[in-house]
Amino acid sequence: MKELFSLFAIYAALFLFGMTVMRQGLLNLQGRRMSDFLVKFIDRPYKGLLAGALVTGLLQSSSAVMVMTVGLVAARVISFRHSIGIMLGANIGTCLTLEIVAMNTTWLIAPLLIFGVPLLMTRNHVLFCIGCFSFGLGSIFVAMHGFETLAYPLSSLTAVYEWLTSTDEKSTLALLAGIFLSGVIQSSSAVSAITMSFMNEHIFSLPTGIAIMLGANIGTCVTAWLASIGGSVESRLTAYAHIWINIIGVIVFFPFLHVFADVIQLTADTPAIQLAHAATVFNILSSAVILPFTDRFARFLIKVHRIKDPRI
Repeated sequence: MKELFSLFAIYAALFLFGMTVMRQGLLNLQGRRMSDFLVKFIDRPYKGLLAGALVTGLLQSSSAVMVMTVGLVAARVISFRHSIGIMLGANIGTCLTLEIVAMNTTWLIAPLLIFGVPLLMTRNHVLFCIGCFSFGLGSIFVAMHGFETLAYPLSSLTAVYEWLTSTDEKSTLALLAGIFLSGVIQSSSAVSAITMSFMNEHIFSLPTGIAIMLGANIGTCVTAWLASIGGSVESRLTAYAHIWINIIGVIVFFPFLHVFADVIQLTADTPAIQLAHAATVFNILSSAVILPFTDRFARFLIKVHRIKDPRI
């Protein structure tokens, strides 16, 4: 039993390690340009959405983009109102990670690691960054394979089986589990990847997987909130906006969870790919609903959080 949980923790750490290494490679390669790109294309909400989606897709981390955005707002490089479009885009861009890890990529593990390791030893900056990306992505795929091999043995343990069964039967519990797990490990992608592994072994149903994914979207907001502590009023509002965007989306979708799952089942045969598609559809639709009302949404946040700063 201890061995199984130890292996699970190792694979979770490996997944987060892979995400970090891959992200750092991309940030070191294009980090400054990404910030400049965000600043340049935010004069309209839809441009901010497109910029946020593109940068998040390239960096493979909505949390990194949110921390970057909070920093830009705190430095008054961009305004709070302009940051809303970036947040909406970041939620869409992060779905690329799930779409990638949902595919059967076991055959890519060896080539990515073999290609990446020598590049990590070079002194050339560009090649080193490419090596980080390749090695990090390979590590993620190793972790995903590990999750899948552990899913069934873990579910056979009595305590784990009872928890999994109760979670699968109660969507609200699955939602709360997603919030808690994502808040603790600060990665919605990792939580969703673990959920995919259990779904592929038919331990979780699609509605349960979607509920966990929705909760993970809320839980991952902890990163931006922590980054805003001690910052300006605008930077705190930016973090609050990120939380509200995800909460509103969950409130709208959660009552129709099973209907949504029935529709998503038509898009793919594999449970993991179905969950990835569900995350993509959810984030696109929730962002599309809020995008036309960004000014009203900003006023709503200012009123709810009782902000009286005339500069905002």
